[in-house]
Amino acid sequence: MSDEAMAEGERLYIPTVRVRRDVPQERQCLRCETHFWSEGFGERICRRCKGLNAWRNAVPDSSGSSRRR
Repeated sequence: MSDEAMAEGERLYIPTVRVRRDVPQERQCLRCETHFWSEGFGERICRRCKGLNAWRNAVPDSSGSSRRR
């Protein structure tokens, strides 16, 4: 590919490679501990938990036990 083509905004295609363990599989939700179908190891919270107000608004689950003083 020439420098002229890159200057015109043409993008180089680079295939993405998945890590061997980054495969769709059943995983345990880190919040409620139920099993759910996950598309990869970056997805560890189930849809039900992600739909809760506490998750969407980033409200802590406990009463401030993780706060610094």
